[in-house]
Amino acid sequence: MDYGIAGKIALVTGSNRGTGLIIAQSLAAEGAKVLIHSLAAGDSNEPAAQIANAIPVYGDITTDAGAADLISQIRGLDLKVDLLINNYGTALAGTWDSLTSTDWVDAYQKNTLSIVRLVQALKADLIHSTHGRIVNLGTVGSDRPNNKMPHYYAAKGALANLNVGLAKEFSGTGVTVNLVSPGLIRTPEVESAYLKRAQAKGWGNTFDEAEAEIVKQFAPSPLGRIATREEVANVVVFLSSCAASFVNGQNLRVDGGALDIT
Repeated sequence: MDYGIAGKIALVTGSNRGTGLIIAQSLAAEGAKVLIHSLAAGDSNEPAAQIANAIPVYGDITTDAGAADLISQIRGLDLKVDLLINNYGTALAGTWDSLTSTDWVDAYQKNTLSIVRLVQALKADLIHSTHGRIVNLGTVGSDRPNNKMPHYYAAKGALANLNVGLAKEFSGTGVTVNLVSPGLIRTPEVESAYLKRAQAKGWGNTFDEAEAEIVKQFAPSPLGRIATREEVANVVVFLSSCAASFVNGQNLRVDGGALDIT
C-alpha cells in the first residue's frame, strides 16, 4: 500500500533512541525524509547515519531557546515540515508526597510545552503543506492514571486535551491532529525492569518466559502481551498517511484492548 508520504519531511522528536527511533525508521521505510532529533548536539548523528534519507538535528525542546535552536537548523536546511511527530516525552518517578511544585512544572515542560513550542513554530509549514499531519505520543494513563507519577499523568492528560483543541484550531486547513496512547511498550528498559521483578517471583528466567505473568499482574490485556515498538510505530505511520486523511482529533490507544474499570 502506498501511504503517500514519500518525499515528505518528517520531524520526529526524541528519535535518536527508543520508540522514537523505530518510528523514524518506519517513516523512512515509506520514503519520508526524516529529521532525527535529540536534545543534545551530536546525539542524533549516529542514528541518522544508519537511516537512508535521514538528517540529524538537535535542540532542547523543553526550553524556548532549545526549541528555537531546532527550528533554526530546519530553516538552515531550507526545509518545511509536513509531518510533525511529537514523540519526545519522559515518564518521571514520584509520588504525591515526594513531588515539589518544581517537579510538576518540569513534567509539564517535558510532556506538554515541548509540543506547544513546535506546533507554534511549525504551524505555517503544516498549513501550507499538501499533507500536514501532527501525531502526538501520549499514554493510556492520560485518562487512566495511577496514584504514582501524578505529575507525569497530569501533563499527559493536558496533552490529550490539547490534542482535541489543536484539531479544532486547524479546522479548514486539511491538517490532521491525532494522539497515539500506548500502554507498556516492550523496550529494553521495560524488559530489564520487569524481568528483575519476574525472576524474584519465580516467573521465569527470560522476558519471553515471564511475559504472560508480567502482563497479568502489571498490564492486563486480552492479548496477553506487551506492545512492541514496531506496533506503536505502525499506528503512527498510518496516522501520518493519506489512508488516515479523515481521522482527526482522535486518541488511539495501543494497549491490546486493556480495560481499566477500577
